Amino acid sequence: MVYSFIGLSAVAIGALAYFALTFTPANAALAAIVFAFVCVMIMERRLRIRAENRLERAIEDLSRLLATDAQAGAVLGQRINAIADTNPGQRLETVEADISVLGTVIRQVAEAVAEIEDKVAKDRKAPSWSDAPGRTIVAPMPKRAPQHAREPVIPLETLRQALTDDRLVCHIQPILKLPQRRVAGYDLVPRLVLGDGDLADPPDFMPRRGGYDALRHIEGSALIEAIAVARRARTGGAQVALHVPLSRATLGDGNASEQVLVTLDANRAILEGLTFLVEETEWQSMTNHERALVEQIARKGAGFSLAGTTSLRVDVAEMAAMGMRSLRVEAAALIETPDAFTDFHLSDIGNYLNRYEMTLIATGISSERQIVELLDNGIVLVQGDHLAAPGQIRQDLSLDAGRTVSPQLRRV
Repeated sequence: MVYSFIGLSAVAIGALAYFALTFTPANAALAAIVFAFVCVMIMERRLRIRAENRLERAIEDLSRLLATDAQAGAVLGQRINAIADTNPGQRLETVEADISVLGTVIRQVAEAVAEIEDKVAKDRKAPSWSDAPGRTIVAPMPKRAPQHAREPVIPLETLRQALTDDRLVCHIQPILKLPQRRVAGYDLVPRLVLGDGDLADPPDFMPRRGGYDALRHIEGSALIEAIAVARRARTGGAQVALHVPLSRATLGDGNASEQVLVTLDANRAILEGLTFLVEETEWQSMTNHERALVEQIARKGAGFSLAGTTSLRVDVAEMAAMGMRSLRVEAAALIETPDAFTDFHLSDIGNYLNRYEMTLIATGISSERQIVELLDNGIVLVQGDHLAAPGQIRQDLSLDAGRTVSPQLRRV
């Protein structure tokens, strides 16, 4: 249509030149042709510019699409890498543990409902007790785990004098893993050499009230001994897990706690196998400042083990976040009265703690029957004199290899 309009305009220009301007027919035709050619050139230029602009816009749209595809590809690659790094076995274990815990809760609810129904049925058949004035029936509460804390038999001044005379030695007591009874770690047990060469165990001399200076001395010596043993074992190509006693006497003292942090900073290579053993009463009564120190120790790589645990009804997630690696329960009390410790069945406690990378250690093993009971319920970490009593550290690993004790107390 445009070209038709150009042609008509050229004819009109030629007619105008011939009739109005008195051009010759040849000149008028030439004028019409020149006008048509100029118009066609202008039109072609405009069309070419428009085509170029359309092509540029198409290229820009294509670039944006390619950029979007690249971003989508990057996101897809990240998701594929995340899926590739995912450990399905660990997730399945977590799901299985959750299902096990859920099954335990359902079973407990069913048992509780059955007990209530039986009790209601018995109450309907039994005579009424309301006629007996002042008489009430109260359901017995579950027994708490027995406490075996006893007062030390060695006076505090005698303990201080023994520490001054350098008569403190550190022995080790293994933690065994059932059923093979392989060594999973060692407790560092401070013991006092008496005048006749006998050894006093920690309950005989560890002060329970006061004597914080002596406690700090004992715990500091135990930490130094543990680090020396761990470093020498690492030099020999072995990895050893050691549990070292720690109390608020050290955490609450500025100089002692600072010395502990400095010592840990200087020995980061062996902190993976170092665990501080803290009594439950000490852990529960910590101040905010002491808890901050515990978190610093955990961030450096060391862990904690709660000794003398009387109840497993605790916030396991919170304790795991603070570096707690294990809970210790007296084996006899756990087997005889498990409901005093937890609402779970005994066989489900280990799975529940494993979800938070924590373990349960049964201490005070005194018979093979206890080992069988624990093994049947999935509790595999045990310790006790029946299995292995505290003994001397190998001379090539001990910090003080030259000290001797009575021959009958040497480790076989």
